Amino acid sequence: MSRMSAPPVLTARTKAAILMVALGPEAISRVYKFMSDEDIEALTLEIARLGRIPPDMRRQVIGEFYEMCMVREVIAEGGVGQAKLALEATFGKEKAGEILEKVLQALQIMPFDFLKKADMTQLITFLRDEHPQTIALILAHLQPNQAAIVLSGLPQELRAEVAHRIAIMDRTPPEVIREVERVLERKMANAMTSQSYTDVGGVRSLVEVLNWVDRTTERTILESLTESSPDLADEVKNLMFVFEDINTLDDPSIQKVMREVESKELALALKGAGEGVQNRIFKNMSERAANNLKEEMEFMGPVRLKNVEEAQQRIVGIVRRLEEAGELVISRGSGAGGDEFVV
Repeated sequence: MSRMSAPPVLTARTKAAILMVALGPEAISRVYKFMSDEDIEALTLEIARLGRIPPDMRRQVIGEFYEMCMVREVIAEGGVGQAKLALEATFGKEKAGEILEKVLQALQIMPFDFLKKADMTQLITFLRDEHPQTIALILAHLQPNQAAIVLSGLPQELRAEVAHRIAIMDRTPPEVIREVERVLERKMANAMTSQSYTDVGGVRSLVEVLNWVDRTTERTILESLTESSPDLADEVKNLMFVFEDINTLDDPSIQKVMREVESKELALALKGAGEGVQNRIFKNMSERAANNLKEEMEFMGPVRLKNVEEAQQRIVGIVRRLEEAGELVISRGSGAGGDEFVV
């Protein structure tokens, strides 16, 4: 008696092709509208390679797609933990684990995703006695406004240390993330998920957090950073107000900044600025001065992007200096080269 051959292992692309063929041309055309040209080409090639699709294979793929859709819906409404319970009740523990793993990989759920709905006050209580590096890892995965609440609630001597660790954080090994999640799971009794190496933290992450904290907390952290890491503090300060944010200043403040900037420097900076910023600058000049500035920008011709960014950064430095002197106020809010050319 001949043995039955094992069913073939299908790749994700093959499954997608089988599903598209099963749904028909009209569905394929609708799906293609949401895909890049590269993905359309790859999927179309896979469909062309399919040949005859056995009925049991088609049912398997459609069934798997249906299961994933249902699990996504449960996750969206009740979270990963609720989805796991529902799957185990329907398919048993082993099958439920397989389905959930596939869905989590497809969704690319971030570590600590459950904390997005957690009580931040309660989280502060849990984290007060944790190591600064552990706290930094968790805050780097939170939404900036949530991380700001937690950072502001920490003891003052701990804030700067945590902020510094967020700024210098690089890639985090998955085993470290899993261990931190395991500890929090025990403490907060919530389901957790993990993924491969995750790029979180860094200076921009800290800047986003600081843009949500109160002014006193921001100043305390920046002063501590200036003492411990002056270069890092300067980088954070510069990113907290970028050149395009000039649009958020009022007219008198813009005029104060312009009085500190040479015409050539301003023309170079505006070469790489958006139309909104350019018009705002022109608005705060006399018609003659604005026309002269426009002519100077045109006369420059193509300029290196690196030079434009350097000019913009010098102007940002002037804005920060005037703010520190109390001569203007920067609005709160989130926001943030090579040899490219700006025409």
